[in-house]
Amino acid sequence: MKLPRRQFLRLAAGAAALPAVSRLARAQAQDFPIRPVRIITHSAPGGSPDALLRIVADRLSQMWGRQVLALNHPGAGGAVAARTAAAAAPDGYTLYMPASSAFVTLPGLQANLPLEVPRDFVPVGFVGEQPFFLSVASSLGVTTLPDFIALAKSRPGEISYAATGRGTLSHLAGEALQQRADIKLLMVPYLGGTAQALNDVIVGRVPMVIDGYPPLAGALQAGAIRALAVGSTARLPEFPDLPSAAETLPGFNVRGWLALVAPVGTPDAIVRKLSDDLSAAVTDPATKTKLETTGNYPHPMTPAELLAFIHAEQQM
Repeated sequence: MKLPRRQFLRLAAGAAALPAVSRLARAQAQDFPIRPVRIITHSAPGGSPDALLRIVADRLSQMWGRQVLALNHPGAGGAVAARTAAAAAPDGYTLYMPASSAFVTLPGLQANLPLEVPRDFVPVGFVGEQPFFLSVASSLGVTTLPDFIALAKSRPGEISYAATGRGTLSHLAGEALQQRADIKLLMVPYLGGTAQALNDVIVGRVPMVIDGYPPLAGALQAGAIRALAVGSTARLPEFPDLPSAAETLPGFNVRGWLALVAPVGTPDAIVRKLSDDLSAAVTDPATKTKLETTGNYPHPMTPAELLAFIHAEQQM
């Protein structure tokens, strides 16, 4: 079919412009960022995701010569942060670093949340994995996970544990512990994050807390709380004297992970640069050591690998 001359000229002009548009996008990505970048987290200040984000943000700030700001938007189990991030301009200057609960559990708890990838967010890269530490108030009088399980069985439904909200990973970790150990605990949600929960755990009002290492580190090092086990299938090299929960409960593995995503519509060239720079940041030797000594383990992924990983976690 022969096209009218005017339509033909329009199509030809559009095709000719494509290389120029592509060159412009690449140039913008090479110059990115030219102003501060904001990364949104659902975590309250001092929480595990917040602690990891600040380590990565510091390294990215050094690499880019631009400030990377951590924005805390706690509330509604992570829904506040998700909605704020999804509504941001898709230009690479507002990013979202959710914990795994945002993609794995939150959509089942609250309908109509903008948490589908790649519908609402573009995957950028994997940030790190956080094995959870099962810790108790020193006043509880138990020093091992088997001792805790025995105590919980003798007092069904009486021993409580602190979680950073309903449907969060710390909540699900407690549910998994009850199921695998055949015990009954009482979950106490804290919307103010682990820092708020620790006040009650330290004085023994809530005997147990389950979370990543960073927000627990000070209390653990001071002896105010005691780690019974780490929720991984094997002991961690940085904590060789701490048993894994799997030594008592075979196959038990409770851990969180964090990923970096961008609002849908963010240019591909900027997403690729963000992904490459994130990988370089978390594998930088000094940053990697800092992450691992705080219980965070980086596993760089491409955007395609991250998309497949998130979908696999959701299916599991």
